[in-house]
Parts: sequence; C-alpha cells; structure tokens
Amino acid sequence: MRKILRRLFFIFIVCAVGYVFLTSIDSNTGDIEEVVLKDEELLEIYYFDVGEADSTLIRYKNHNILIDAGNTIDGKKLSKYLKSIGVTNIELAFATHAHEDHIGGMQWIVYKIPVDVIYMPEHFAEWKSYQNLMNSTKEKNVPIKVPQIDQEFNIEDLNIKVLWVGKSEDYNENSIVLKLNYKNTNYLFMGDATNDVELQILDKDIKSDVLKVGHHGSKNSSSANFLYKVEPKYAIISVGKDNEYGHPHDIVLEKLEKLNTTIYRTDLSHTIRLKSDGEGIKFDFIKTDVNGGDLRD
Repeated sequence: MRKILRRLFFIFIVCAVGYVFLTSIDSNTGDIEEVVLKDEELLEIYYFDVGEADSTLIRYKNHNILIDAGNTIDGKKLSKYLKSIGVTNIELAFATHAHEDHIGGMQWIVYKIPVDVIYMPEHFAEWKSYQNLMNSTKEKNVPIKVPQIDQEFNIEDLNIKVLWVGKSEDYNENSIVLKLNYKNTNYLFMGDATNDVELQILDKDIKSDVLKVGHHGSKNSSSANFLYKVEPKYAIISVGKDNEYGHPHDIVLEKLEKLNTTIYRTDLSHTIRLKSDGEGIKFDFIKTDVNGGDLRD
C-alpha cells in the first residue's frame, strides 16, 4: 500500500511540474495561460527591452534574424547578450529606417558578430548613428541592400515577406514592414510605420497572430481599420518606462482592448520571449541588461 501511495505521489509531482512548464504567466495582468508546445525545434522571437527604442531577434534552429538594434547606447550590451545566448552569426539583419533608436546599436552588432547582409531603405542621413553604421559595414565588408516590396526570404520553415518599404522624406514612412509566417502562425513587424503606411498595405494579407505595434504605440500608428484587418491575438509594444512621448497612447491601447488583444509591453514585462511550434504560441519574460538608456546622439 505504501509503495502504491509513493508511486501516486510521484506521478502527481511530475504532472504538477509539467503543468508549470507548459504555462505562461501574463506579467501585466497576472493571468495564467496554458500553452502546450510540441517537443521539437521551436521558433523563438525576442522582443528586447531596449527602452524607447526597438530591437527584435528571430531564432530558428541555427538561423538568426535581427530587426533593428536599439539606440547607440544599447549596442554594446545587446551584442554581448546575443553572444551569451549563442548567436554567433546573423544571417539577415533589417534596419527598418534610419532613426537612431532603431539603427544606433547596429554598428556594435556589425563589429562584434558576423552579419551576412543588412537590408534597409534607400535614404541618407547626416546624423552620427547613421554614419557610424555606414563606416562599420564598410570596414567589415557587410553588404547593404534595399529590399523590394513583396520580396520574400525563405529559410527552412520560415517565410519573411516585405510588405512595405518607402522612399519618403519622412523616415517613419520609409519603415520596412515585415510579415513572418511559420507553419500555421503569423507575425507582423511594423517598425515606425504610420497610419499612411498602414493604408498602403491594407489590401495585403496582414492578418497575424502577433503584432509588433508600430512606433512604440504612437497615436499616429495603429489605425482602427488596420488593427481590424490584422486581428492580432497578441500585441507587443517596445517602449521606454515613463518616456517623454507618452507612449503607448491610451487610444491605441483602447483599440487593441476592443479587439480582445492581449498586450505585452517591454516597460512592464522587460524582454518578451515568444516560443512557437507553428501551432501554439507561448510567452515568457526575461530581465536582460540590454537597455543602455534613451539618450540620442
């Protein structure tokens, strides 16, 4: 009888531990969401806590794709963290547009980690962060290419499609917009794209499970028609704590809440890590020392 009880107790403990590892806690609300992922190679997406800036890493098997790299002051810490999690090469890098809070840290990435190619809009900027990036790519022989609308990148089970890249004098309107498909899941990355850009891509297939909210939750992005078409289950907002711009704006949060979208914010949850087997999506939250501050050069 005692042996039977011990066995039952052991089974109970194993089941309880298994449940813990298959749940995701929403650090914003405290809600627990049970998500079961298959035991196989998973897609991982890191939405880095770089303050009032942007940087995202997509990982699948031995492939690494970087979208933006935060402020210049974030770059050294970000490159160190990438190396600490085993990123030894970046196959694709996207600098969505020339603003410092998106490309500032990219020079450090180029110097510290081999980068095969960088895609960015065709424009010139006089400020220091842009010039530093140009100098680093020249020194390391990293090619810079201009993506084309509807250009696709296929990496094993991943498909990345360029939905938008502009040539405007407004750098935000130049933002590269990307859609990632992995099996039965879809992810949309908006950079700092404005309402005008959203209108341009409204007739495309933009429906996605996870939306990287444009321009840190600014009221000049995330129009109602756009959000309705995307219909995201989850929204990620990269934003600095107590930032001077008031991001994310209440009107954007209200629109997302009306769609019953679960919202995760880097100012509340730190670095947000997504895992998916192509069917389910699970989140956890990591305190990472990659935020050097929100200073501009």
